[in-house]
Amino acid sequence: MSTRLLSVADTAELIRAGDKLLLAGDEGLLAQLPTGNWIGGTIPYFMAPEGGCVTQDRIYVDVLPSQVTDVSVATYTPDELEKLPGDGFENGFSIVILPAMSDVHARYAAEAPEYPHLFDRPVVGWVSGVHLDDLGSVTPKVFAGDGKTGSDSVAAVLHAELAAGVLASADIVNLFSQGDGDVLTFDSTGFAQAKVNVNGTPRVFADYLRETDHDTRLPLVADYFGAMVNVSFQAVPDDDSPVALYAPVFADVEYKLAAPVGDYVSEFVSHLPAGSTSPVFSCNCILNFLYSELEGKKTGDIGGPITFGEVAYQLLNQTLVYLTIHD
Repeated sequence: MSTRLLSVADTAELIRAGDKLLLAGDEGLLAQLPTGNWIGGTIPYFMAPEGGCVTQDRIYVDVLPSQVTDVSVATYTPDELEKLPGDGFENGFSIVILPAMSDVHARYAAEAPEYPHLFDRPVVGWVSGVHLDDLGSVTPKVFAGDGKTGSDSVAAVLHAELAAGVLASADIVNLFSQGDGDVLTFDSTGFAQAKVNVNGTPRVFADYLRETDHDTRLPLVADYFGAMVNVSFQAVPDDDSPVALYAPVFADVEYKLAAPVGDYVSEFVSHLPAGSTSPVFSCNCILNFLYSELEGKKTGDIGGPITFGEVAYQLLNQTLVYLTIHD
């Protein structure tokens, strides 16, 4: 991975040179960039070579390697999202950036597992956001190859073609596993849930979380044939109102509350694959950054934007996603 935090001028120079880039940074910086082979999203939080950092003065730049022979940059409205996986190159991968709290974010989260061709080739990416001090006053944006294309209503996608003889693979690092507690299911799919079935018995979800004194830094976890998939808590009301989540739960999928995690940084580093090729792209969750106080800390050699959600085929929470190219 060729990764660095750069100025607008240095990033623009790479774009004009024809480099294929994945970018993250403040909207005001991305809006100054020229047309080229890049996509970007808004965020001020990063895992940089020097460690976790917060900056609105520089752009996080991933330069795609020489094994990427061609790229196609596109945008998708909510109604067009199902075409996204099939539009990719036969041998390649797709990077998607979704603006947080948008209809395109919600639709992808709820519908992506049913998209045709989703698992034909790697689809990874992230959910753009804003500085937490700006929540409610600034809208997350995505950019598709031009500083003038900033949007809060479409997905920005870079489809990449790979040279013959190499392949891409998508992987995740998830520190959470299911705890030993109750089996939780839901009657509908969605980001907000008022009711939960606890071992088959209907309950008010907020009441259940209060009664169990659950630490909401620990997500719901589903076991998809050995792959642990998190759904993180956004807000638990003081009454019987719906519990707000950062990703949808799916009807009839069995969830459990996550088991506690010890020291995040040491646990994280121990979960990284040993001797692997440096990733082409990676991202990690803002909740991991906050709850584990990662500012100023290093988590191995994997860096990237700290995001409002992660994509490894479907939307994920509190998960590190990375993409590797290998023979």
